[in-house]
Amino acid sequence: QVQLVESGGGLVQTGGSLRLSCAVSRKIISIKTMNWYRQAFGKQRELVAALSSTGTTYYADSVKGRFTISRDSAKNTVHLQMNSLKPEDTAVYYCNADQMYDGSLLYNDYWGQGTQVTVSS
Repeated sequence: QVQLVESGGGLVQTGGSLRLSCAVSRKIISIKTMNWYRQAFGKQRELVAALSSTGTTYYADSVKGRFTISRDSAKNTVHLQMNSLKPEDTAVYYCNADQMYDGSLLYNDYWGQGTQVTVSS
């Protein structure tokens, strides 16, 4: 079984920064796409950033220029650097991995437990 373990959430003031991390619990040879989603209270979950195995990135318009997704393949970890945070960034952030391959098995559509990010005004 594979788990995604998130860390790095917390409380920060407007304009501050946080770095979220998502660690995959076992050695993975390849991951098609790593994604960060968020869900604010009373709203639908939305895709914030994505990173493909080829290095292609996607950012939601609301976070472009402020958030950066990156991956440390040696540590099986993906990060989301969040700068210039705004109160509207307050949400639970979820890590998602699509098509992870460990050399033997393919694991599809795995989710982390979520980490709370709160930005105070």
